[in-house]
Order: sequence, then C-alpha cells, then structure tokens
Amino acid sequence: MQPMIYLFFKGNCLEAMTHYADTLGGQIDGVFRNGDAAPEDRMPGGDEMVMNMSMRLGDTSIMASDNSDDMYDKPQGFYVVIDPTSLAEFERIFAALSKDAEAITMPPAETFWAERFSMFRDRFGTPWMLSFGGSKAPGQ
Repeated sequence: MQPMIYLFFKGNCLEAMTHYADTLGGQIDGVFRNGDAAPEDRMPGGDEMVMNMSMRLGDTSIMASDNSDDMYDKPQGFYVVIDPTSLAEFERIFAALSKDAEAITMPPAETFWAERFSMFRDRFGTPWMLSFGGSKAPGQ
C-alpha cells in the first residue's frame, strides 16, 4: 500500500498541476473535466473545471481537482514534501515553486538535519516543504 496526495484547487487545477509536472519532472496521466461527465454527474461549476486529474511523479501519483467557491477549503495541516537529489536541484525547484508564493514560512537555509530546507505556500495555495539532506542525510 502506498499513500497518494489529492490536492484541491479553486479553479486553477490544470494550471497548477501542469506547473508541478513541468517543475518536478512529472507526467500528466489524465484530465477529466466537468464537461466530460453526464449532466447528472457534474459538480457545481463550469464545463472547464477539472473534475479529476492525475500526475505520475516517480513511484507515486498526485491527484487533483477543482472545487467551486462554496466547496473550496484552503489546504492546512500538511505539506507536500520533496527531497531533491542535489543542492542545484533544490534551488531550481524552490525558484520555480516559490515564484509569487503566498507565503515563505521558512526561507532556504541550512539546518542541523539538512544542507538546505524550506517551507512555503505556493501561488496556488499548496504548502510545500523542500529538504536536501546532502552530507547530513542518514548514512552519509
């Protein structure tokens, strides 16, 4: 059994997930829009809203959809964690995901457990945690 992440967006799901796939090297597996469903199966909102989509990222999937204004809840109580394989990759991912961020709660810095660590909420509202252990990673 492997957990999956399911993200909700306020009308910009396709834009956000395409950005994540481009930045993280993911592959969009499928996109189902509200207009693809039979009228009785549609969610509130327009035909272009994403009802469900999936992005393959390594050995896992990140799934997502749009929510109508009255059903959308801002994500809280979790972070999507990415463990880049190099400091250069950390810096590249941080620059792309944090551009126009809602908040950077911890700017990139060295910690006692990682060569570089950061926490932020991107422009789409998704909370991210980036951690490059480097020489401080277990077994190094």
